[in-house]
Amino acid sequence: MSKIVVFGAGGRAGRRVVAEAAGRGHEVTAVVRDPAKYPALVESPGARVRVVAGDVTDLGGVAEAAAGHDAAVQAAARMDMPSEEFYTAAARALTGGLARAGVSRLVALGIGSLLEVSPGVRLVDTPDFPADARAFSLGHAAELEVFEGAELDWVVLAPPPVFLDESASRTGRYRIGGGQVPALEPPLSFADLAVAVVDEVERPAHHRVQVAVSY
Repeated sequence: MSKIVVFGAGGRAGRRVVAEAAGRGHEVTAVVRDPAKYPALVESPGARVRVVAGDVTDLGGVAEAAAGHDAAVQAAARMDMPSEEFYTAAARALTGGLARAGVSRLVALGIGSLLEVSPGVRLVDTPDFPADARAFSLGHAAELEVFEGAELDWVVLAPPPVFLDESASRTGRYRIGGGQVPALEPPLSFADLAVAVVDEVERPAHHRVQVAVSY
């Protein structure tokens, strides 16, 4: 049994990661900005889930929340501030805060638009890619740059660049690819994305790299 801290635990992906990890018997600290908004988090099956207030962009807060844990998950997002500003701040706080807390493993959720459609060409850099989506994607790219400059053992799991299935049940099935855009159909479910995340916590197979996760 491991102790896992999940940043962004109240989001669509974060909630599933908390449930998946707790269901496997891990102790989970679920970090959200306002715990009062997420009473359902403590209903996750299995081991005890502790919900705490925290800000993934605050290095000291990250260190405090992560202390005593074996691994961290980054599933947080912010839509009320520029993407590059948020993801850069979060990545810096995570790399610094986890190092301070003695946590060496980070599994982060990425974005499929940073995967390649052909050698050396990311989807986000193709001519018809929407400008607003490009700005959000480049925030994730800035996050990657911070991770690459840190000594942390990290992996970024990037799902296909389509809307994930929120209602599909967990199958436990998924496929890890390389840095290329995977097949878009059938759409990956949030539940099975969470399976991939917790598998990388339990049995780290990819290190300091972004990889695709799909069916």
